Amino acid sequence: QVPLEESGGGLVQAGGSLRLSCAASGLTFSNYAMGWFRRGPGKEREFVAAISRTGSRSFYADSVKGRFTISRDNPKNTVYLQMNSLKFEDTGTYYCAGDWALSENLATTRDFEYDYWGQGTQVTVSS
Repeated sequence: QVPLEESGGGLVQAGGSLRLSCAASGLTFSNYAMGWFRRGPGKEREFVAAISRTGSRSFYADSVKGRFTISRDNPKNTVYLQMNSLKFEDTGTYYCAGDWALSENLATTRDFEYDYWGQGTQVTVSS
């Protein structure tokens, strides 16, 4: 059983918004920093956003700063990605990932450091 499951993807016009969710099961969610990554058509997987275990700090790729917001609800074992002002180049499969973290206030942007991955949810932005 995959411990992370994304939802909320879909088709949206440029300038629109989507909210992705990632529900965790079978792990102690509050022990994990969480990240969102994406893979666009013909592109390699890239970092989008990450949030520390407690939610005290968040980190963003330059391409999404000011448009995307990552948040988490530890009692609900869920991490979110609010995406506003979507652009055509935001199209791709979005994956959430969990990194068992000692620090309460850090989260890595490097995909190879993440322990668990979801199956992905497709986001398509029409221009």
